[in-house]
Amino acid sequence: MDTSNTLNSGISGEGDAARPVLEGPDIARVLTRIAHEIVERAKGADDVVLLGIPTRGVFLARRLAAKLEEITGRPMPVGSLDITMYRDDLRMRPARALARTEIPGDGLDGRLVVLVDDVLFSGRTIRAALDALGDLGRPRAVQLAVLVDRGHRELPIRADYVGKNLPTSLRETVKVQLAEEDGRDTVLLGVKQTAPADSK
Repeated sequence: MDTSNTLNSGISGEGDAARPVLEGPDIARVLTRIAHEIVERAKGADDVVLLGIPTRGVFLARRLAAKLEEITGRPMPVGSLDITMYRDDLRMRPARALARTEIPGDGLDGRLVVLVDDVLFSGRTIRAALDALGDLGRPRAVQLAVLVDRGHRELPIRADYVGKNLPTSLRETVKVQLAEEDGRDTVLLGVKQTAPADSK
């Protein structure tokens, strides 16, 4: 997510030996499963709004919206939520480029907002997203969908929809690549060799 998925997912560089834990067909399958789970839990998804957290969370939200439209036969509102100015590490990191916040035309008030991100790690990114969301409207409820939950939570935050639970050590790295940004769909598990991971 964010301006640098390499940092935020804990990847230290392309030189790391990494093995794929999800490939393109696997990612497509888990997104289909998550879409069905959203419809079931939201009782038809009539009031659902998907908000992706930049960068890769936005692409995942758009893919989920397409799958939800296939299931329900209705267009699904989808947007993006930039959390840059709400992060708790702003003073400790170099300046970040702002991403875009795009809220669907009907707004968020009274809606079920599903936040979408690629990797759930410490929970600090989601805390920032909740703070940002509070400045934009008053949803009926907020849920969280992630492609990968790698553990190591620092805050009491839990995903409602998880593509893959991937237990990791803090020395391991998780990198999500998506075709829209990286030219291919894969999730790579590697070993950290240099800088410490950003908290996600």
